[in-house]
Amino acid sequence: MASRDTHVVCLGAGPAGLTAGYLLAKKAVPVTVVEKDPVYVGGIARTATHKGFRFDIGGHRFFSKSKEVEDLWTEILGDDLLTRARKSRIYYNNQLFDYPLRAGDALIKLGPLEAVACVASYLKASCFPVRAPKNFEEWVSNQFGRRLFDIFFRTYTEKVWGVKCAEISADWAAQRVKGLSLGSAIWHSVFPQRVRDGERGEIVKTLIDRFRYPRKGPGMMWEVAAEKMRAMGGVLSMDAAVTGLRFDRTRNAWSVTTRNSAGAERTIAANDVISSIPMRELVGALEPRPSARTRQAAQLLKYRDFLIVALIIKDRQQFDDNWIYVHDPKVKVGRIQNFKAWSPDLVPDEDRNCLGMEYFCFEGDGLWNAPDDALRAMAADELVMLGLAERADILDGCVIRQPKAYPVYDANYQKHVDTIRDEIERDYPNLYLVGRNGMHKYNNQDHAMMTAMLSVENIVAGRKLYDPWRVNQDALYHESGEAGAETSLARRGWGVAERAVPEISRSGP
Repeated sequence: MASRDTHVVCLGAGPAGLTAGYLLAKKAVPVTVVEKDPVYVGGIARTATHKGFRFDIGGHRFFSKSKEVEDLWTEILGDDLLTRARKSRIYYNNQLFDYPLRAGDALIKLGPLEAVACVASYLKASCFPVRAPKNFEEWVSNQFGRRLFDIFFRTYTEKVWGVKCAEISADWAAQRVKGLSLGSAIWHSVFPQRVRDGERGEIVKTLIDRFRYPRKGPGMMWEVAAEKMRAMGGVLSMDAAVTGLRFDRTRNAWSVTTRNSAGAERTIAANDVISSIPMRELVGALEPRPSARTRQAAQLLKYRDFLIVALIIKDRQQFDDNWIYVHDPKVKVGRIQNFKAWSPDLVPDEDRNCLGMEYFCFEGDGLWNAPDDALRAMAADELVMLGLAERADILDGCVIRQPKAYPVYDANYQKHVDTIRDEIERDYPNLYLVGRNGMHKYNNQDHAMMTAMLSVENIVAGRKLYDPWRVNQDALYHESGEAGAETSLARRGWGVAERAVPEISRSGP
């Protein structure tokens, strides 16, 4: 069992890092959370502000099958969690299609000839699927047919990742699109099932159409979690970028060095370290240095970066979606968030709205380096071009850049992750990897939290009872099932003896 003298340092104050910090402080284990951002906690799940407007960096629904996660959200935020209706659509060919895809809506709007061609393409894929699909294009074409893949998946996916769909691992498709197919879309169109109003835990049998959301955006959850952690004795160190992680193998102890924006350094002693910072940065900071093979694997990990242009507009209720996916190659915007539909409290003036124009890029490319004025002008032009606002209604805007928003699932990513993981588990036994970037896994927020929960249980127990790598990250977890239905993380048998095998479904339900 961890003693009261045990000190844990958590790297990063995102959902995983602050979940760990909060739970450790609650268990009276001394903990310090270090965060390189000088202002915001929450990582990608923070809430940015501009002239009183608050906006989400990417859109974060609060829904989980895990009772522990749902209960923790309630414990932290209570009545400040709103229940919101979900509505999202796809913009394609000057029309808005329901998303998740509903067969009737899609086939009617595509027109009779295109609809017949799409169904024929789906039947062909069902009869002659690609065996053991290796990439996103093959996997999704198996599920929907080549024609619907080209219409509803190719453009948006290539915007997100900046590479051809044939270069993206099937692992990503399996976890983000798992359980959906044209056949299931038709079934749900004919036999829809909806969430009952009321508390979480009531039935949710198909695609989720309700979710919870913090009144002032997702960052509110993590701001309050940080406040409560500090009230219980935990320490939060902001403006503290990790520059060194020295492991003393004779004492089985750590020295964590951070540097603030003014150049001042600080060293913190720790018995255990929980890391949610990008794997590539972690490996570069470790001492003794990992092997050349592991350092090379870390350098070969890739990330996709992201920026959002938040446009303040006159509210003429142009659309009521939470967000819209833009499948139009004529514009660069990939997704549009409607923040007033997430929570009215994000918008301080009832006559105004804030739309988040999301762009996917690589840090250092032309889009990332473009001046803010140019990005605001481009976003305004594209919003008008799409017919979603009048130019005279666009009043103001700001730009937020988010590096390393998405770990890239290229053909070799799993091999590199396994190489790094094997050496860390062997040579740095008191180092726990958690969260999206900490594990280079495209985790949803609740899955990132689960990895932290299991790591905390291991630290408190003084031994590795559970394997956080077995937390499943597929999107079906967010898209179907009952909120809080899985009642115990521990009872799932996530022991250290087994590793997760990617769950690749080759057909819909």
